[in-house]
Amino acid sequence: MSTALRATSLTLAQKIQKDLDSDPALGFKGVMVVSLNTPKEMIDKSFEGVSVWLYRVIRDEETLNAPPQRQGFGSIKRSPLPMRLHYLITPIVDKKDPKHGGQETEQYILGKILQIFHDCPMLRGADLQDYYSGTEVELNVRLETLNLEEITRIWEAVEGSYQLSVSYEVGVVNIESGIEPERVAPVTVVLPEQGIIVSS
Repeated sequence: MSTALRATSLTLAQKIQKDLDSDPALGFKGVMVVSLNTPKEMIDKSFEGVSVWLYRVIRDEETLNAPPQRQGFGSIKRSPLPMRLHYLITPIVDKKDPKHGGQETEQYILGKILQIFHDCPMLRGADLQDYYSGTEVELNVRLETLNLEEITRIWEAVEGSYQLSVSYEVGVVNIESGIEPERVAPVTVVLPEQGIIVSS
C-alpha cells in the first residue's frame, strides 16, 4: 500500500512516545512531543521532545527480485517494492532551562531512545500503527553509524545547526503494487522431470 511509509513513521514515533511518557525520570517534562517534523521545524515552533525525521528512502536490493505472489487458486499478485527507510532521531530540549533542559536532559533522552531499540529491535503486533495495525508486519530497527561527511550532509539538508542525534534504518518496508492481481490458469498437472545420466 502507498501508506506503508506513513505507517512505518507513525509506528516508530508512537513507540518512542509511549516509552518516554512512561519514564518517571522525565516526569518533570510532562507529555513530550514526538514529531515527524525536522529538528529545525520543531525548534522554530518551540516544541520540546523528539524529532523522528525520515531523511532517506532506498530500495532493498536483496529482495527486489522476489517472484510474484500467487493469490488463491487462479491469480498472481505483482511483487511489492521493498524499501529501507532512514530516520534521523533528534532530542529537542530547551537549553536555556538550567534545571529541566540542557545537555544532561538531551543526552538522557537520546540514551533512552538507544535503550528502547536495543531492547526492542523488532516492531510488531501491538506496536504497529495506522495501516499496519492488526497486520503481521514486522519492522526491523537498526542503529546505523554515520561518518562525519554523511552527518554534515544531513544537517546541511535540514538547514539548521547540528544537534545531538542518531540515525536508524528501518526495513524491509514493502510498497504494495496498485495493479490488480493477474488472472492465470491454475496448475492442474505437475509433470516430473526425468533425465538419463550418461557416463563418458
